[in-house]
Amino acid sequence: MRTGLQVTIALSCLKINVGIGVMAWLFIAAAGMVEIAFVLLLKYSDGLTKLIPSVLCFIATFASIFLLAQGTKHIPIGTAYAVWAGLGSVGVTAVGIVFLQESPSPIRLMCIALILTGIMGLKLSDVH
Repeated sequence: MRTGLQVTIALSCLKINVGIGVMAWLFIAAAGMVEIAFVLLLKYSDGLTKLIPSVLCFIATFASIFLLAQGTKHIPIGTAYAVWAGLGSVGVTAVGIVFLQESPSPIRLMCIALILTGIMGLKLSDVH
């Protein structure tokens, strides 16, 4: 218990000076990562028929949308949504290729590159 308390105190003492725009992008990136988890949990829930993966899927879905909502406070909604969906799509596809033996065909890899290019373009065009 004492170790947990020390960690909590240490973390509460940290002061991170990050701009609002950077924080918004971190929220969007985190939302995209959690989206990957909820989509994979959706697969393992077997059509939402397995209790534990289904409950975890709903929790991850809520968390992802919550993080997305935090990011949209300072990033245009269209940009935020496109980046969130793109990160999730690329992430799920990458996990499928690396861990689930899905096809790494050249056309799939090219499409991933196009999505990443689009995400970078949206990020670069975000000038407030």
